[in-house]
Amino acid sequence: MVRRSVMFSPGDRPELMRKAPGTGADTVVFDLEDAVAPGRKAEAREHVRELLTDAEFDPDCEVCVRVNPPASGMADDVEALAGDLRLDALMLPKVAGAADVDQLDEAFPGETPPVLALVESAAGVLAAGDIGSADATDALVFGAEDLSADIGATRTDEGTEVLYAREKVVVAAAAHGLDAIDTVYTDFSDSEGLADETDFAIQLGYDGKMAIHPSQVPVINDAFTPAADRIEWAQAVLDARDEADAEGRGVFQVDGEMIDAPLIAQAERVLARARAAGRI
Repeated sequence: MVRRSVMFSPGDRPELMRKAPGTGADTVVFDLEDAVAPGRKAEAREHVRELLTDAEFDPDCEVCVRVNPPASGMADDVEALAGDLRLDALMLPKVAGAADVDQLDEAFPGETPPVLALVESAAGVLAAGDIGSADATDALVFGAEDLSADIGATRTDEGTEVLYAREKVVVAAAAHGLDAIDTVYTDFSDSEGLADETDFAIQLGYDGKMAIHPSQVPVINDAFTPAADRIEWAQAVLDARDEADAEGRGVFQVDGEMIDAPLIAQAERVLARARAAGRI
């Protein structure tokens, strides 16, 4: 499974939720938290449940629901999501430690779906490794906007005010073998800026990025899908590795470049992304 693009759709807008899989997003997140006004939470739960119990709703993407934090309505959300539903994953916001993920895991009836833990506070950033160690955690998701508000930072185009946290989340995810999903890009009219920021997220090691508008999905998907020349390089590296292994050689080169273990790992990652995206 690949999570290049993780797109939100408000839980109180059933017409938008039904359209969400058509955007091409790898993961669609029906939101019961920030996108829904407090007075419409109950209505949103009903809409989400109605959709997820509809036998005709069977999209070719991961279906996720963002519940509310443990102290702010999570129990009601979990109750609404009980039973036979088309539900592939849960997103838990405001995660401050593994105990929050464990609380969701214990509250969910039956087998808990994979949890995408949203790290978006100072406490969450400091506990990123702990959050990644929770049994139900399947991905760490970085939330720059809430984090900035929590620490009193001023958001800038360069993003230096959240760079430490952004890097810590991706490192914690890698340490636990989890997906790392990058923060939203709030200006959905700026495709060029989104592409640049997504490229930087890839350089940091992220596996995907959140989207708040359908127009952002193809930009994100394209950035996380390896180009043909990159796929060709990766295949050449792995073919040369296999040949070197067969001949008992520990050192080899490809097109004049000495290849070592980090480059082999990089090549494997490129081909894994290409395979998940259907490019090979």
